[in-house]
Amino acid sequence: MIRDMTSSRKLILKVVMSKIKVTVWNEYGDDQKGPAISNVYPEGMHKTIADFLNKDTEISAGTAVLADNEQGLSEAVLDETDVLIWWGHVHHNKVEDRFVKRVIDRVQRGMGIIFLHSAHKSKPFMGLMGTSGYLCWREIGEKERIWTVTPSHPIAQGIPEHFVLENEEMYGEPFGIPEPLHTVFIGWFQGGNVFRSGVTFQREYGKVFYFQPGHETYPVYHHEIIQKILVNAVKWAKPDVKVNNLDCPNMPSLEIL
Repeated sequence: MIRDMTSSRKLILKVVMSKIKVTVWNEYGDDQKGPAISNVYPEGMHKTIADFLNKDTEISAGTAVLADNEQGLSEAVLDETDVLIWWGHVHHNKVEDRFVKRVIDRVQRGMGIIFLHSAHKSKPFMGLMGTSGYLCWREIGEKERIWTVTPSHPIAQGIPEHFVLENEEMYGEPFGIPEPLHTVFIGWFQGGNVFRSGVTFQREYGKVFYFQPGHETYPVYHHEIIQKILVNAVKWAKPDVKVNNLDCPNMPSLEIL
């Protein structure tokens, strides 16, 4: 970190990193340990995601789960996190509000965050969006074709014009989110629905990416293109600067009044 004392409002930390520190957070309840999911992800989706991220020389990824100390969201964990990846589904309401506030504060101060699949109804996502995250869904294992609609975006680098997931849970529009900064991917489902499957936002100093694929019973995170997208997303979401607070200071005048 390089300290910049030129701002009288707050201490700005310009981020200079040898590797991007990623924490992959997963609720990882008992429902994920049954054979329907564990046959696909024997050590959990979080471990699968961290493992492929760690193959990239620019990334150092670890994991955290709901059962960890302070629900995996301690100050110590977040102090060592440049980008937080969040997967949640059936245990959204178990995440304590004090930790949700902590995550949102970190994002606003510069930490990047990537929300996966059903994290659209997680407390941090709804808090950062200011909306409900509503959508429609159907779980029959239908085909999804994902289109790259902003190929110039860093998250889309090296991603083909379109690709297919043979089985995925359908998420459909309308999607209860604010207007994205960029819509990078749009998904079309075999049953006819479409969905903004990859969208970005800026929340004060922090970058946010929501990515729809990732139903827990399908091997989505073993898919080479999905892995490439998440590697790109981590590199895009890494902080450019972090600030140590979001206080509202009294500012002296710069000119004689």
